[in-house]
Amino acid sequence: MKKNPIIVAAIAAALVLGLAGCGTSPTVASPSASVGTAADTAVLASIAWATDASGVPTLTFTAPLTVTATATRLIKDGTGAEIKTGDVVTFDYVVNSGTDGSVLYSTYAAPGTPEALVMEEASLDPVIYSTFVGNKVGAQIIYGTLTTDPSGATTNTVPVFMAITVASTTTPLAKAEGTAVAPAAGLPVVTLAANGAPSVAIPTTAPPADLVSQTLIKGSGAAVAEGQPFLAHYSGWLWDGTSFDSSWDNGAPVMFTLSSDALIDGWVQGLSGATVGSQVLLVVPPSLGYGDTASGAIPAGSTLVFVIDILAAP
Repeated sequence: MKKNPIIVAAIAAALVLGLAGCGTSPTVASPSASVGTAADTAVLASIAWATDASGVPTLTFTAPLTVTATATRLIKDGTGAEIKTGDVVTFDYVVNSGTDGSVLYSTYAAPGTPEALVMEEASLDPVIYSTFVGNKVGAQIIYGTLTTDPSGATTNTVPVFMAITVASTTTPLAKAEGTAVAPAAGLPVVTLAANGAPSVAIPTTAPPADLVSQTLIKGSGAAVAEGQPFLAHYSGWLWDGTSFDSSWDNGAPVMFTLSSDALIDGWVQGLSGATVGSQVLLVVPPSLGYGDTASGAIPAGSTLVFVIDILAAP
């Protein structure tokens, strides 16, 4: 099954934001049999879960079927590590349309890859947060929600049901940790605050024409491969020293996928093979950034400077 970015984006938005509102999170249950309104949990109770010999789940139900808000049903808890707040969790899933029961997307089908989320209460659908935290790796969960039509054919809200299996949980680093590496001469000079947040002094010379990927701290963790999710803190500047984005300023690290579908080519090329715990300085020429197109606070034709801490790569 070819990866459909419209479907993946719609499902990711549902998991992170939800359409039920994210005001007050429900109490975390460990394990949680079901979360949601009585009517919606009854809807999920009508869905049958079956797993084939290779571990791929199938949901069977009478369509059309819908929920009024987000809801989950724990089919069974896992036997692995317990999921804690702040962990990076990966999971495989199959998405079914509530309208006709068809499979919209599956991470089990090539070139699908597991999804990764950070278990932070402030950023997740509260139903997802309360269902994952306290349960264990291997847990099987049915998740029902309303999301923007994943087919992209309409702007309507449609019901989807996901068969989720938790694959792993990882406690990320708070900042880069490892061995300091002396950078090459002539590059932006990085200074770190006590919490690890970077600032830079950029040379007054012309920017380099080619990509620069300079490891500043060499971590001892696993290498990040292309196509893999990873958690990172980052800050970005224009070559004139103007800051345009920083996860440190925004208050939390960010999950990315090391793929040209999701990131500029300078990140994909510059971070491929970097290890968890590392801090990497990237100087990205326009050809590997946004080219001749402006992007938000980034003018067209900009050379970009990034300092990136790789905190986890589940």
